[in-house]
Amino acid sequence: MTTNDRYERPDETDDETVEAVGKMTEALEWVERARGDLYEFHQKMGHADAMFATAAGKLRDAGHNELADDVMRDVSGMNVLHGRWTFQIVDEFDEGYYATVKAVEKRARDNLLEGKKHVFEAELKEKTRTPGKSGHESRP
Repeated sequence: MTTNDRYERPDETDDETVEAVGKMTEALEWVERARGDLYEFHQKMGHADAMFATAAGKLRDAGHNELADDVMRDVSGMNVLHGRWTFQIVDEFDEGYYATVKAVEKRARDNLLEGKKHVFEAELKEKTRTPGKSGHESRP
């Protein structure tokens, strides 16, 4: 596929189909953003857990052994959800919901738009750009 036809709708594809697949792609983009937040949560919780362990060491150094033991026993290494650390939450999300929505969105593009991405956006760009104006080129 050349750059020129990469975003062009397949022949005989109606507006409603292009819009529907575009909406699915937009939904997937929101899932991608949520997935990023989930990874952010995963990393922040891992960092916090390591900080609790460091704090316990400092408590011990300051002579607060009982409190240090409490932190290490009750907090450090604790599941964030029943039976799960955050890596397990991330994996479950990636292997379940995320894999499913990615596959369904791809199947829609493959079946309805010859696998092309961003057809809706490309058509929106053509409707809103100023032909001939620098910075408004149709394609690279």
